[in-house]
Amino acid sequence: MTIPNAQPRVSIPQNLLGIGQVLARLRPEFPDLTPSKLRFLEERKLVNPARTESGYRKFSPRDLDRLRLVLTMQRDQYLPLKVIRKYLADLDAGKNPELPGTPTGPIQTILIGDRRMKKEDLVRAANATPQLLNDAISASLIVPAETYEEAALTVLKALSELQRSGIEPRHLRGFRAAAERELGLIESALIPVAKRNDAGSRARVAELAKEIAANLELVRSSLIRGAISRMEG
Repeated sequence: MTIPNAQPRVSIPQNLLGIGQVLARLRPEFPDLTPSKLRFLEERKLVNPARTESGYRKFSPRDLDRLRLVLTMQRDQYLPLKVIRKYLADLDAGKNPELPGTPTGPIQTILIGDRRMKKEDLVRAANATPQLLNDAISASLIVPAETYEEAALTVLKALSELQRSGIEPRHLRGFRAAAERELGLIESALIPVAKRNDAGSRARVAELAKEIAANLELVRSSLIRGAISRMEG
């Protein structure tokens, strides 16, 4: 799939979409999408829709693909917008960058982020066993559901690899508590912005939450790498 460049604000073709039409196309995949969120993404230079003489935004099919990509990367990879913007800039420049934070990297991997799988399909795709999935659910590492998203597949694949090293889901029970503690930190940090209670602030809260989470992940990864280096020494 070719990732579009930003749309120039020149002549306006007749087949472009307004904000309402864009929401109708994308909300089945991204139920929380709002007009303010679209405007926020434009302000962050992740998409550049054309404008009519009256100032109304008009989105091309390529803009729609770009928005779907950005929203998928946010939802499934929890990447901050500045990382997504750099990734898109590299794609626009004709490069083939790897996606930060994932072992697979290329864009094709995240484009299937809206796929939903039944339990047996999830187990098969992860090359795992039903018992491993049950253990992951018991350890609160995967939330039980009728169908599972790509994020559950990523976790189950990792747990399958860890199991080969003798690490079972029960050994990771503390991960859920640690994640909840981090969520508490994030919520506390966002209280001043959240109190404003306007559309722009709500979009800003969502973005800041992802940025803080990404930075916490960097600290955690650095601590682990440092400990491993000391073990090697």
